[in-house]
Amino acid sequence: MSSSSTKPLETIFGSKDLAGWRRQVHDILFGDDTRLARIFDVILILIIIGSVIAVMLESVPPINARYHTELYALEWIFTLIFTIEYILRLVCVGKPLQYARSFYGIVDLLAAIPTYFSVILPGIQALLVIRLLRILRVFRVLKLVQYLSEANVLLTALRTSRRKITVFVIAVLTLVTILGSLMYVIESADAGFDSIPRSVYWAIVTLTTVGYGDISPQTPVGQALAALIMIIGYSIIAVPTGIVTAEISRTLKTLPIGCSGCHATNHERDAQYCRKCGASL
Repeated sequence: MSSSSTKPLETIFGSKDLAGWRRQVHDILFGDDTRLARIFDVILILIIIGSVIAVMLESVPPINARYHTELYALEWIFTLIFTIEYILRLVCVGKPLQYARSFYGIVDLLAAIPTYFSVILPGIQALLVIRLLRILRVFRVLKLVQYLSEANVLLTALRTSRRKITVFVIAVLTLVTILGSLMYVIESADAGFDSIPRSVYWAIVTLTTVGYGDISPQTPVGQALAALIMIIGYSIIAVPTGIVTAEISRTLKTLPIGCSGCHATNHERDAQYCRKCGASL
């Protein structure tokens, strides 16, 4: 064995050369301000879409029976591409463990491992559709970062209204349990209400105005109760919408104003121009 094979990478390539190589790869994988980085992002998104389409086609029996070998080969090609990309991201990033624990790091890992596990657990490769989450990088490609502040408003509103929503969901679950149990008493098993859980399922479908039609009341009393549940359903649907809307309005009044140009925050509420770049707010 040669002595160079036991040396660290910094010794083999030179610390300066290695740093330069990592910096160039980092700029391509994580950057968006160079032509090469933008080309890489577009190619990556196309590969992600292609891999998801291949997984979906594999689940169609006629297509899988005819093109199983080709689809299986494509699946492994895509997996190897994502594996190499994930390793390169870990190598060139400053804090690999921090990246591995981040949202994108976990998604990047989950984009590759199902294929390897499918060797032991056949069928698990269907989870590869999680690769679609990686298309979230399109925010960077299409310069949509400026809209992330609006997304933060929505997330903040949902976070602050979670207790009210939780109370609302508990109240709805209690209501459908009572109504389902009542319908179980009123209707017979011949009409489909052969158990309380199945009757509760019917109450949920009716209250949400979905109406599959697989179960329906046959007695006049049951039909009258069903009509009442439908009316209640229309009024209940507006409740969570009102809660979230109120929280969004409250959040917009408290969040700092952000600049769409340089994304600077913490402007005064009455500020008309950005304090950094001078753009109109």
